[in-house]
Amino acid sequence: QVQLAESGGGSVQAGGSLRLSCAASGYTASTWLAWFRQSPGKKREGVAVVYTGGSYSPVYADSVKGRFTISRDHAKNTLYLQMNSLKPEDTAMYYCAAEDWWCSEDNEYNYWGQGTQVTVSS
Repeated sequence: QVQLAESGGGSVQAGGSLRLSCAASGYTASTWLAWFRQSPGKKREGVAVVYTGGSYSPVYADSVKGRFTISRDHAKNTLYLQMNSLKPEDTAMYYCAAEDWWCSEDNEYNYWGQGTQVTVSS
């Protein structure tokens, strides 16, 4: 059973940085770990995904390419999302998710954290 718990959200001014963490347990060496975000009134958006098997490069949404970096520390069982050059439009609840196969849609992920809020002011 995969368990996920996010932390690290907060309020920051535009141009600033935040690092989100997701404590993950129960996943295997062939799990897809992802970050999603959702703003009020908007559809949940995939931000970045990484494969624990290491055979594939991380995949990023176009809106965050060059600004966000997904990584994980296997020894600490933690997934990270380093967010730089933050913009007001990055304001959202951020979630980590996990599944043992590639998912094209968010509703294909069966394991989710509770979310952490990121607010970027202009």
